[in-house]
Amino acid sequence: MDNWKLKEHPQLSRNNIVAVVVLDGWGEYKPDKYNCIHVADTPTMDSFKKSAPERWRLVRAHGSAVGLPTEDDMGNSEVGHNALGAGRIFAQGAKLVDLALASGKIYQDEGFNYIKPSFETGTLHLIGLLSDGGVHSRLDQLQLLLKGASERGAKRIRLHILTDGRDVLDGSSVGFVETIEKDLAELRGKGVDAQIASGGGRMYVTMDRYENDWDVVKRGWDAQVLGEAPHKFKSAVEAVKKLREQPNANDQYLPPFVIVDENGKAVGPIVDGDAVVTFNFRADRMVMLAKALEYEDFDKFDRVRFPKIRYAGMLQYDGELKLPSHYLVSPPEIDRTSGEYLVHNGVRTFACSETVKFGHVTFFWNGNRSGYFDSNLEEYVEIPSDSGITFNVQPKMKALEIAERAKKAILSRRFHQVRVNLPNSDMVGHTGDIEATVVACKAADEAVKIIIDAIEKVGGIYLVTADHGNAEDMVKRNKSGEPLLKDGNIQVLTSHTLKPVPIAIGGPGLPDNVKFRADLPNGGLANVAATFINLHGYEAPSDYEPSLIEVTDD
Repeated sequence: MDNWKLKEHPQLSRNNIVAVVVLDGWGEYKPDKYNCIHVADTPTMDSFKKSAPERWRLVRAHGSAVGLPTEDDMGNSEVGHNALGAGRIFAQGAKLVDLALASGKIYQDEGFNYIKPSFETGTLHLIGLLSDGGVHSRLDQLQLLLKGASERGAKRIRLHILTDGRDVLDGSSVGFVETIEKDLAELRGKGVDAQIASGGGRMYVTMDRYENDWDVVKRGWDAQVLGEAPHKFKSAVEAVKKLREQPNANDQYLPPFVIVDENGKAVGPIVDGDAVVTFNFRADRMVMLAKALEYEDFDKFDRVRFPKIRYAGMLQYDGELKLPSHYLVSPPEIDRTSGEYLVHNGVRTFACSETVKFGHVTFFWNGNRSGYFDSNLEEYVEIPSDSGITFNVQPKMKALEIAERAKKAILSRRFHQVRVNLPNSDMVGHTGDIEATVVACKAADEAVKIIIDAIEKVGGIYLVTADHGNAEDMVKRNKSGEPLLKDGNIQVLTSHTLKPVPIAIGGPGLPDNVKFRADLPNGGLANVAATFINLHGYEAPSDYEPSLIEVTDD
């Protein structure tokens, strides 16, 4: 099609082999012992900054740079890869929901009208992450949704909460539960039967992703739908406080619990005729539950019973699968992504990561779209992630395997673009294990070296960047930047950060007179797509964020 045709770049040649490497959770921050990237032995990444400073710079990866509402909103892998692949900034998750709630549009659209008939005789169940972290969900949005639904006829509401401790401080769950319990008490004072029905930690209950461990979803299903769990309590505040007293307990891994009445009966299992809303706006950790709630033909675990419900997601979590089929807020319509443009211009593409980030270099990169644009020109390789363990147990993860597959793809010369995600610094950083995160960063650096060496052999170009920060700052700090202490110990930071991320370009195929522009000081992840489109020898579409590079007269 003519409208997909890209203009050739007047000064950069086509058919270069370009490696696009995304280090997940690799930000830039001052060097200290809590900066795992600084502590780790990372000679390859260090060399980019030291040997060619005109080909190394920082880009923004949070807030408005990736379509989030404020500059206090940390970036995440989903919005980061959307921006990297789309080349433009789209209003994302939290911002979309904020707009829909503020305008009241959320209550007028198809999704809410779909669940509303269940309010008459059934229960409205709300399932999601109880947190103000702003990565998967936000407490204030849940509060507004509770208020709006109750004002529009919901007379019986049950919450199924998932505690965080990953995007926010461990231990903050108690305060969040106390806050939402006050809101529910106010609703009960207005005649609405509103209670918390079940809960558990996000990494142990419900919120698995990429089908890594269906037992996580089953534990949630048993509590939420069947009303069965190993721990039973009269209140959610009591549940969280008691479960946190267990040895090595933390918010992320709290076991599942149900709330019971004075007769020991679960107060809120999901049954026929009920409505269910998963109120997370981020997709990746809701897709598996959505399948269990929506698919009649389902074999991942024994659901025991499959209630006939009206189910809607806060957003549609997978546009290709149309999952869920009903949703309260329409997703950003990301069209004309870089991947689609490159395919239409004959650029052969290879994408690879391990399970936990495979969707990021495919689905999110391609604008929340599953599958190939053209299977004749693309190859996607998923390397299975370790399952059944936390990532700090094997902090090297599959970095070297990913690098070896990328190396093979580069040396085959079958592909013009070889893109990968190396998850180590993010996934291990989320565990809060500083020593393991140092090992993770070293492994990621070693993987980059393997890929860069392959690019050297074929005379290609590399572009190395990241999607957001994490491993560069592993401690909670006060306003002066000093580590916060609790009982004499540092408060480990397990969340993403607001820090910028590096981007470096190089390789024998890159002309000597190509360098980063000096007139884009606030460049962000969305500028990266036009940059690598240039490296492929094309001009980017006119509405893309401008390229970060220029060709000088030197």
